[in-house]
Amino acid sequence: MARRCMITGKGVMTGNNVSHANNKTRRRYLPNLQSTVLLSDSLGPVRLRLTTTAIRTIDKNGGLDAYLMGVSNTKLPADALRLKRRIEKARKTAEAAA
Repeated sequence: MARRCMITGKGVMTGNNVSHANNKTRRRYLPNLQSTVLLSDSLGPVRLRLTTTAIRTIDKNGGLDAYLMGVSNTKLPADALRLKRRIEKARKTAEAAA
């Protein structure tokens, strides 16, 4: 499984460990990914692998549906775009049924 946030697209970064003697060795900075289940208004429970920052941002914006509808498609990775399309489709079918 890739170490990448499904909503923000944040992934692994690289850098150096620098010793007191200024020796440099390569290292990896891993994102703080959490497997979580978010409740979507349209789809119900949705299992996602998100960074803690993404979870806080979604909560701040009023939930998963509100966050995805408020962000432009160019700023979302492929996984988030697929989820956004599923939400839009579920909303249209719910409006047609009502």
